[in-house]
Amino acid sequence: MHLKRPAEIFQLFASTTSLAGVGAKLASVLEKRVGQHVIDVLRHLPIGLIDRSQRPSLANVDDGAIATFDLLVIKHDRPPRGVRRPYRVFCENETGALELVFFHAHDDYVAKQLPIGERRLISGRVELFQGRVQMAHPDHILPPSQASKMPIFEPIYPLTAGLTPKILRRTIADALTRIPDLPEWIPPAIMQQHGWPDFATAMRAVHAPQNATDLLPTSPVRARLAFDELLANQLAMRMVRHSAAETTPGRPYCGDGHITSKLRASLPYTMTGAQNRAIDEITSDQAKPKRMLRMLQGDVGSGKTLVALWAMLTAMETGAQAALLAPTEVLARQHHASIQAMLAPLDIEIGLLLGQGRGTASAKTGTANMPVLSRKATLEKLADGSLSLVVGTHALLSETVAFHDLGLAVVDEQHRFGVRQRILLGEKGAHVDVMVMTATPIPRSLAMTAYGDLDHSRLDEKPVGRLPIDTRVLPSDRLGDVISSLGRALGAGKRAYWICPLV
Repeated sequence: MHLKRPAEIFQLFASTTSLAGVGAKLASVLEKRVGQHVIDVLRHLPIGLIDRSQRPSLANVDDGAIATFDLLVIKHDRPPRGVRRPYRVFCENETGALELVFFHAHDDYVAKQLPIGERRLISGRVELFQGRVQMAHPDHILPPSQASKMPIFEPIYPLTAGLTPKILRRTIADALTRIPDLPEWIPPAIMQQHGWPDFATAMRAVHAPQNATDLLPTSPVRARLAFDELLANQLAMRMVRHSAAETTPGRPYCGDGHITSKLRASLPYTMTGAQNRAIDEITSDQAKPKRMLRMLQGDVGSGKTLVALWAMLTAMETGAQAALLAPTEVLARQHHASIQAMLAPLDIEIGLLLGQGRGTASAKTGTANMPVLSRKATLEKLADGSLSLVVGTHALLSETVAFHDLGLAVVDEQHRFGVRQRILLGEKGAHVDVMVMTATPIPRSLAMTAYGDLDHSRLDEKPVGRLPIDTRVLPSDRLGDVISSLGRALGAGKRAYWICPLV
């Protein structure tokens, strides 16, 4: 299926290097946190707001507050070369004195920004230190003649290493100039009912919040942009469903059970009723003459990998190949190791394909009968059909990967992939069935909205012997209790890991 993008929005999908001041190095940084295209920059929305309207007396400032002052530069205290202390600039106005502090500053920069005897508008976070009012590295330094350039309300964006607020604001400002004048696609009645602006107005307004209410998902501009995203997603999935079910007929994969029966017999446990139900639903779909598009949903530890393997082996029984796509190298390696262990009694080979230069499975994961395959060997065996099963990352989507006869594509943690990735993997063969897996608990009504192109199978019970999951939510003021509990667990010989959602 070839997705045609309208020429009117080409500039939104241009590389970030098309924006002013964005070279290859900055583009690489933006890709990690924001994305590769201009539209990704535009959709990188503020998460907070700095109010620079406060202009208190220097004799009555709040420690840690953001404030703006009109100051006269009095004196510079430049540290001698080789002396490790900050560069200080002493300023004052009719209400008191303020010290500006710069660490590792370039002398010429400070002198040029703050010439002695001239007035400057200074804005930043004030601190009280030993009875003195200080401000370290002001956010803004402007001559009074440029007061209009001082933002009264300044949005705060998520950042990453190498991406400063100033650089990001400049990049977003240029991206905003690239918004085309698009015809409205939302019916006028809906626009009027919710008081939504047009797309261009909404996109400019969302990057210029005036109060905390503007940051809420229910604000008119954010609600309108969210509606755009959901509508686009639904239309894309409609295209996928149309392509899969109507324009691209499927083919039946009717396994005879000569491999799956051996898998069941080799298991040291009995599969759950939920696993058996899901397998029946999936194999029933596989046997139909139309392409399968199914989501397998189940909590961590519910046995999704085994169900996925059963479907892959069913395709293999018909002479077709199967691939499992994972979003990260770590998860791909975990899947490869666990599936390899389940296939060991069956003497079936499974490949692992990671990004170029990322290696393959570690040598210890191989067996005497099934040594570890090199990347070159994996690609060759996929192409000639001598390798029927493979696990991999985005590397599976590259043009260098060719399958002899791909029959089933399994996508894990599918919310980490877009519709386009599902299409690309599905195009690696003729009449490819697609199954996606997720551990995210999704209410049925939401699942029908967000994943309307997929049929659903749910694993709602755990295998026998699995320990129950104890989930607790604690307020941040009880962080000490959490650390103490971790200490006790580590002291007892247990293991733990700490996940930080943001760097």
